[in-house]
Amino acid sequence: MSPTGLSLKIVTSLREISAADWDACANPLCQTERCTLPGTSVGERYNPFISYDFLYSLETSKSVGGRSGWTPAHIIVEDGTGALVGACPTYLKSHSYGEYVFDHGFAEAYERVGGSYYPKLLVAVPFTPVTGRRLLVRPHPESARIEAALISGLHALQAKTKASSIHVTFLEQREWQALTAHDFLPRTGQQFHFNNDGYVSFDDFLARLSSRKRKMIRKERKEALQAGITVHWLTAADIRKEHWDAFFAFYMDTGSRKWGSPYLTRAFFTDVGARMADRILLVMAKRDGRWIAGAINFIGDDALYGRNWGTIEDHPFLHFEVCYYQAIDFAISRKLQRVEAGAQGEHKLARGYMPVTTYSVHDFAHPGLKRAVADYLLHERTQVAQNIEIYAEHAPFKILQNEPQQDGND
Repeated sequence: MSPTGLSLKIVTSLREISAADWDACANPLCQTERCTLPGTSVGERYNPFISYDFLYSLETSKSVGGRSGWTPAHIIVEDGTGALVGACPTYLKSHSYGEYVFDHGFAEAYERVGGSYYPKLLVAVPFTPVTGRRLLVRPHPESARIEAALISGLHALQAKTKASSIHVTFLEQREWQALTAHDFLPRTGQQFHFNNDGYVSFDDFLARLSSRKRKMIRKERKEALQAGITVHWLTAADIRKEHWDAFFAFYMDTGSRKWGSPYLTRAFFTDVGARMADRILLVMAKRDGRWIAGAINFIGDDALYGRNWGTIEDHPFLHFEVCYYQAIDFAISRKLQRVEAGAQGEHKLARGYMPVTTYSVHDFAHPGLKRAVADYLLHERTQVAQNIEIYAEHAPFKILQNEPQQDGND
């Protein structure tokens, strides 16, 4: 039992919860001013990655669970009537792969002095470096108490499993501040996002760039398609088994070379495609009648999220075209506010993606390890902030008073 009237439970599979109950916490559609969810405004935006369909597809496809090193241990809170009012997507981890917030150095340091870093607890969306809510609280008059119960549940689960630490990654800034107030250690990182400044077309976006960057992008887009390559947008009923088969081959080939062992199973794409087809955009490249490259994107209410890409042929700038430029084009056409194109990637800056801060928090059972990590993170946050300032100074957008008018020949 947590505070009076609320009960905490651990569920080892989302099949123990109904989709409607989970999504009422994960993606509440707040349409009135009566919505009392902390930090939520009227018209809460849908995030596909914390949805029941996405997380359940990871489980049913065995991308998590089993021997994957990701053991579901979701924390839920029920009220006095047994209704689900809060949830945390939580995993017991036996390694630190597939997280995109790196703590291998913490693990190595702790194990050098005889500690056991694994298992650890992770609150996150597996294999997905996308910011979103992590303390999923249903709109409720007792929302603050429900959130506190979830945090209490994390500590209780840590004690029960003897986990070395708790990590909550890619959470929203409000939750970051709330958990820091509960003595979690704050950490920051950076990504590059495209912001749709009311553009009416890709050419309108190009017109806002400096002349040199504008010419570079036009050249890259032209060269990417020179080998007779065509690019296609597929979503909803347009996506068929042949497309998933081709995309998985791209994903496996590129993932095996890049990571050694790709995380997602073939079944995941079938499952998530069946459940979320209208929220998926496949950008697929074809040459000589066969698919040669592709990228999977998920569609939110105000954002396009680029996730995985792969190719079986090497063509100059095809990666930029399929992953970045087509995503911008699609977002503009759908009037989406931004494109989040995944983790890291300084090369995105020159292509219109600007630096943004990402947030995570961490807590450690061992006081000495916690002190050492706190000192490290203090310096790291300073460095991240400085890097973002430097990147922003090198934005590709033209300075209107100094930039000559577009001459039509660039």
